Amino acid sequence: QDHVCSLPKVPFRGAPCSDAAGSQVPYATIMKQVNSSLSGVLWDEVQKAPFYEYKDSVGQFHQVWFDDPHSISLKAAYVKSRGLRGIGMWNGNSLDYSRDAVAEQQTKAMWQALTP
Repeated sequence: QDHVCSLPKVPFRGAPCSDAAGSQVPYATIMKQVNSSLSGVLWDEVQKAPFYEYKDSVGQFHQVWFDDPHSISLKAAYVKSRGLRGIGMWNGNSLDYSRDAVAEQQTKAMWQALTP
């Protein structure tokens, strides 16, 4: 069903469509794939997170949930508003550190989002 998680329910800190039931995709891959996806970037208001949908070469449907600068900035602002001591990023090495101008901007935006 469009825009509904079809991964098996696997308890993982209450997160829907978690990587406990799926697999991790590097941010660099996500940024290259999202523009050719079926859906483009979608936003889940409950999770405050973006995702997109695509079909692979054999027609199997996939959803990819990820954080972007907007979703990370919301989390960082929450941390700051609660007086917590900090925030970190999971797998910062999954960003694209190539010299490509678009990739450089995306990576810079991700790191900047950590400091509201």
